[in-house]
Amino acid sequence: MRTAYREWARLRRHQRVRKRVHGTAARPRLCVFRSLRCLYAQVIDDDRGETVAQANSREPGLLPEGSSRGNAAAAAAVGKLVGERAKAAGVTRVVFDRGGYLYHGRVKALAEAAREAGLEF
Repeated sequence: MRTAYREWARLRRHQRVRKRVHGTAARPRLCVFRSLRCLYAQVIDDDRGETVAQANSREPGLLPEGSSRGNAAAAAAVGKLVGERAKAAGVTRVVFDRGGYLYHGRVKALAEAAREAGLEF
C-alpha cells in the first residue's frame, strides 16, 4: 500500500470521527497524532479553539537518554504526562479522538496511561 494512500485513508477516517466528536469546556477532546518517530497528544476545547494541555514524546527529560520516542513505552509516558497536565488545568473528563488510527499499540498505551493518570473517557 502506498504511503500517500495510507495517509489519505487515515484522514478520511479522522474526518468521519470528527463529525461526531467535539470537545467542549466541560469535556474537551483528547486528540492523538502518531508519526513514525514520535507521538503527540493534546486536550482541546473546540468551542474556544484552545489547547488546554499537551504533551509529546520529544519533550526533554520525559524518556531515558537513548530510548525510542516512538514505541508503546514512550506512548504510555506521554499519556501519563498529558493526563497530569490536564488534571492540573482542571480537566477530569475528556472525549477520546484517536485521529483515524486503530485503537491498538501506541494509541491504546497512551489512552490507558491517561486513564491511570485520572482522566475519564
